[in-house]
Amino acid sequence: MKLFEVAPQGYQAVSGLEKYVRANVDPTVLELVKIRASMSNGCAFCVDMHSREALADGESDRRLFAMAAWREAPFFDERERAALALTDAVTRLGEHGVPDDVWDAAAKVWSEKELADLILAIATINVWNRIAVTTRMEPPAQA
Repeated sequence: MKLFEVAPQGYQAVSGLEKYVRANVDPTVLELVKIRASMSNGCAFCVDMHSREALADGESDRRLFAMAAWREAPFFDERERAALALTDAVTRLGEHGVPDDVWDAAAKVWSEKELADLILAIATINVWNRIAVTTRMEPPAQA
Protein backbone atom coordinates (compact mmCIF):
# COMPACT_ATOMS: atom_id res chain seq x y z
CA MET A 1 0.00 0.00 0.00
CA LYS A 2 1.17 3.50 -0.77
CA LEU A 3 -0.27 5.22 2.28
CA PHE A 4 0.52 8.69 0.94
CA GLU A 5 -1.83 7.98 -1.97
CA VAL A 6 -4.58 6.27 0.01
CA ALA A 7 -4.64 8.70 2.97
CA PRO A 8 -2.85 11.86 1.79
CA GLN A 9 -4.17 14.09 4.59
CA GLY A 10 -2.98 11.67 7.26
CA TYR A 11 0.38 11.34 5.55
CA GLN A 12 0.68 15.13 5.41
CA ALA A 13 -0.07 15.35 9.13
CA VAL A 14 2.83 13.01 9.91
CA SER A 15 4.98 14.99 7.45
CA GLY A 16 4.12 18.12 9.42
CA LEU A 17 5.52 16.51 12.58
CA GLU A 18 8.63 15.54 10.62
CA LYS A 19 9.16 19.14 9.47
CA TYR A 20 8.75 20.38 13.03
CA VAL A 21 11.30 17.99 14.55
CA ARG A 22 13.80 18.63 11.74
CA ALA A 23 13.62 22.33 12.55
CA ASN A 24 13.84 21.89 16.32
CA VAL A 25 16.14 18.94 17.13
CA ASP A 26 19.90 18.88 16.65
CA PRO A 27 20.42 17.12 13.29
CA THR A 28 23.05 14.70 14.59
CA VAL A 29 20.93 13.64 17.54
CA LEU A 30 17.86 13.42 15.34
CA GLU A 31 19.54 10.94 12.98
CA LEU A 32 20.82 8.87 15.91
CA VAL A 33 17.30 8.74 17.36
CA LYS A 34 15.81 7.78 14.00
CA ILE A 35 18.35 5.02 13.42
CA ARG A 36 18.07 3.60 16.93
CA ALA A 37 14.26 3.51 16.94
CA SER A 38 14.26 2.02 13.45
CA MET A 39 16.67 -0.71 14.56
CA SER A 40 14.45 -1.54 17.53
CA ASN A 41 11.36 -1.64 15.32
CA GLY A 42 13.00 -3.75 12.63
CA CYS A 43 12.39 -1.14 9.95
CA ALA A 44 14.98 -1.85 7.25
CA PHE A 45 13.67 0.95 5.04
CA CYS A 46 14.21 3.59 7.75
CA VAL A 47 17.54 2.17 9.00
CA ASP A 48 18.84 2.33 5.45
CA MET A 49 17.49 5.80 4.70
CA HIS A 50 18.62 7.44 7.93
CA SER A 51 22.03 5.75 7.92
CA ARG A 52 22.65 7.04 4.41
CA GLU A 53 21.45 10.53 5.42
CA ALA A 54 23.68 10.52 8.51
CA LEU A 55 26.71 9.48 6.45
CA ALA A 56 25.97 12.21 3.90
CA ASP A 57 25.81 14.73 6.76
CA GLY A 58 29.25 13.69 8.02
CA GLU A 59 28.44 11.02 10.61
CA SER A 60 31.18 8.40 10.98
CA ASP A 61 30.83 4.77 9.97
CA ARG A 62 32.21 3.81 13.34
CA ARG A 63 29.48 5.56 15.32
CA LEU A 64 26.78 4.17 13.04
CA PHE A 65 28.06 0.62 13.45
CA ALA A 66 28.19 1.16 17.22
CA MET A 67 24.50 2.10 17.38
CA ALA A 68 23.63 -1.55 17.96
CA ALA A 69 25.71 -1.49 21.16
CA TRP A 70 25.60 2.20 22.04
CA ARG A 71 25.58 1.62 25.82
CA GLU A 72 29.00 -0.04 25.65
CA ALA A 73 30.47 2.17 22.92
CA PRO A 74 32.56 5.16 24.03
CA PHE A 75 31.64 7.23 20.95
CA PHE A 76 28.57 9.06 22.25
CA ASP A 77 28.44 12.10 24.54
CA GLU A 78 26.16 12.52 27.56
CA ARG A 79 23.35 14.24 25.64
CA GLU A 80 23.44 11.62 22.87
CA ARG A 81 23.40 8.81 25.45
CA ALA A 82 20.41 10.37 27.20
CA ALA A 83 18.61 10.73 23.86
CA LEU A 84 19.37 7.12 22.91
CA ALA A 85 18.22 5.79 26.29
CA LEU A 86 15.02 7.78 26.02
CA THR A 87 14.54 6.52 22.47
CA ASP A 88 14.87 2.93 23.65
CA ALA A 89 12.44 3.48 26.53
CA VAL A 90 9.81 5.31 24.47
CA THR A 91 10.08 2.93 21.52
CA ARG A 92 9.69 -0.12 23.75
CA LEU A 93 7.18 1.57 26.03
CA GLY A 94 6.39 -1.10 28.56
CA GLU A 95 3.69 -1.50 31.12
CA HIS A 96 5.34 1.00 33.47
CA GLY A 97 6.28 3.61 30.89
CA VAL A 98 9.63 5.36 30.80
CA PRO A 99 11.80 4.45 33.81
CA ASP A 100 12.52 7.33 36.19
CA ASP A 101 16.28 6.97 35.82
CA VAL A 102 16.03 7.31 32.03
CA TRP A 103 13.78 10.35 32.33
CA ASP A 104 15.98 11.96 35.01
CA ALA A 105 19.14 11.48 32.94
CA ALA A 106 17.49 13.11 29.93
CA ALA A 107 16.04 15.97 31.98
CA LYS A 108 19.49 16.61 33.45
CA VAL A 109 21.11 17.35 30.07
CA TRP A 110 18.21 18.60 27.94
CA SER A 111 16.12 21.71 28.65
CA GLU A 112 12.38 21.25 29.02
CA LYS A 113 11.78 22.52 25.46
CA GLU A 114 14.58 20.34 24.04
CA LEU A 115 13.14 17.34 25.87
CA ALA A 116 9.65 18.06 24.51
CA ASP A 117 11.07 18.26 20.99
CA LEU A 118 13.05 15.07 21.53
CA ILE A 119 9.89 13.23 22.63
CA LEU A 120 8.14 14.47 19.49
CA ALA A 121 11.08 13.27 17.38
CA ILE A 122 10.97 9.81 18.97
CA ALA A 123 7.21 9.61 18.52
CA THR A 124 7.48 10.72 14.88
CA ILE A 125 10.06 8.11 13.85
CA ASN A 126 8.00 5.45 15.59
CA VAL A 127 4.99 6.48 13.47
CA TRP A 128 7.12 6.34 10.30
CA ASN A 129 8.49 2.92 11.32
CA ARG A 130 5.03 1.55 11.86
CA ILE A 131 3.88 2.85 8.48
CA ALA A 132 6.93 1.48 6.66
CA VAL A 133 6.93 -1.95 8.35
CA THR A 134 3.18 -2.41 8.01
CA THR A 135 3.09 -1.43 4.33
CA ARG A 136 6.20 -3.52 3.58
CA MET A 137 8.39 -0.65 2.36
CA GLU A 138 11.81 -1.86 1.27
CA PRO A 139 15.08 0.01 0.89
CA PRO A 140 16.09 0.70 -2.71
CA ALA A 141 18.18 -2.02 -4.32
CA GLN A 142 20.98 0.52 -4.87
CA ALA A 143 21.62 3.67 -2.89
